[in-house]
Amino acid sequence: MALTTATSSAASYLHRRVGSLTDNVRQKKSLSGWVLPKQTTTFADEGTWSNIDSDVTPIERRTWSTWTLLGFWFSDALNAQGWQVAASIMAVGLTWREALYCLLIGYSMVIIPLILNGAIGAHLHVNFAVASRASFGFYLSRVAVVIRMITALFWHAIQTYTGSTAMTQVIRAIWPSYLDIPNTIPAAVGITTHQMCSHVLFWSLQFPFLMIPPHKLSWFFVFKTVIVMVTSIAVVIALCVKAGGAGEIWQQQASVSGSTKSWLILSSMSSITGSWLTMGTNIPDFTRYLKKSNGVYWQALFMPGLASLIGIFGIIAASAGKVLYGRYIWDPVELAAQWDGPAGRCGAFFVGLCWIVGQIGTNISANVISCSNDMTTLFPKYINLRRGAIITTVIGGWVMVPWKIISSAASLLTFMASLAIFLAPISAIIGADYWIVKRRHIDIPALYRRRGVYRYRGGFNWRAAVASLISVGPNLPGMVHAVTPSILVGDVVHIYDISFLWGFTSAFVVYCTLNYFWPATDTLFEVTIHEETKVVDGIEYYNDGLATPIEADYVTKSEDKGISSTSTSV
Repeated sequence: MALTTATSSAASYLHRRVGSLTDNVRQKKSLSGWVLPKQTTTFADEGTWSNIDSDVTPIERRTWSTWTLLGFWFSDALNAQGWQVAASIMAVGLTWREALYCLLIGYSMVIIPLILNGAIGAHLHVNFAVASRASFGFYLSRVAVVIRMITALFWHAIQTYTGSTAMTQVIRAIWPSYLDIPNTIPAAVGITTHQMCSHVLFWSLQFPFLMIPPHKLSWFFVFKTVIVMVTSIAVVIALCVKAGGAGEIWQQQASVSGSTKSWLILSSMSSITGSWLTMGTNIPDFTRYLKKSNGVYWQALFMPGLASLIGIFGIIAASAGKVLYGRYIWDPVELAAQWDGPAGRCGAFFVGLCWIVGQIGTNISANVISCSNDMTTLFPKYINLRRGAIITTVIGGWVMVPWKIISSAASLLTFMASLAIFLAPISAIIGADYWIVKRRHIDIPALYRRRGVYRYRGGFNWRAAVASLISVGPNLPGMVHAVTPSILVGDVVHIYDISFLWGFTSAFVVYCTLNYFWPATDTLFEVTIHEETKVVDGIEYYNDGLATPIEADYVTKSEDKGISSTSTSV
């Protein structure tokens, strides 16, 4: 009996053990199905993963010209939020004059990080997440990447929900009874049944466009530019004709005065700049596709004008809308919602279609590509740009409940201003490191190595950490007050009103100062190191595996398992 019991117990144990091993094999097999193939051309450490989307952009993918970049800015600037921001400045008590000043100055300030950081992608052909390792360190850079990724998710949520409101106008223009669908969703959810239907439809329509690789998007930029510009001009003209002019915009007086007005102007400028610091920070994600680096400098000429133009449309439309509807309507889709009758519904259809295309284009160019690049660099073994796009649109479109983010003009400005607190020091440190500290000389292969020269100490560059804290710290009380107005923080709240000016300038100066007195000499080079070659049996190979002679004016050597590894600038 004892023998039988022991035998039974042993059999039971073996059964459980075999079952456990089988489950592990199944789990490993399941996980292995998600593993991306390793790239033979990568600079990453041996045995670690990288993929073509996080590596240096291959020559065949450098398809963007200066005109492509122009189309990109047209596409990115022409969105409903760009229309709303200028009109929302009027809604909080300023005049069209102050709104115009805020537009021009706010967008012009964005040019600084756009040029400084855009040149990094154009010169080195790496994305933002990889480029940030040179200044923050291999591991600390992940904090900057996560912050940028979160802001991209927020903007994706906002742009997606705005697109769904445009979808509502398209559907109700064809079937007016669509708005009469009984609501079965509780009020606490913050969305009605027909709005949820529109959100599902827009999200589904947008999804396949997010799968298009960035280097194949130039045609879409042109398409969006034509659609949005033509429709926007037509809306402004139609409203002005119907209202008998541009309304009382020229006689409007501010409802605030004194220091309150001055700080409100500064706060509005920071809001505009903060909303574009997302692009100012991760612009290398796009300029990495340029054929020639000179194209990046043309941004300084046409970006402020393009971004301001759509805002001016919003100002005029809001003014004319007040004559017609008795109030400022700062949402172009809500303007279209006022139009009834056959002609009105026809106009609403085209306006809705315009902003559907507009929001899809902006989501692609400014949010999904950015967030996907960040995810790809953080998890190169499992995520490439396509998988990153899927994850981004699921989280931003649904998990973050986008319909609760936008509720009023004031909340929109508050949200955009808060972005500058965290992004300003990141963009400043990356730009200062590349242009001032390292004088544009980077060891590109080392950017992909955990124990390369950009490891600093333990993967952290303490200089970047200190500069970030000094930049962000004084802005936190103002942010707390903005989120919870009942919490009073005194005059320090005004630093928050100039969050970009303080955040960018302080981080830039502090980082350069720390590097001047305590330089990381191991990271300073006389030229940029672009390529790595391997010498095997006297034959020299580039990292792409092709036998090629070395033509370099700067060479560093190291030994790795008996194979001579040479990094070379070309």
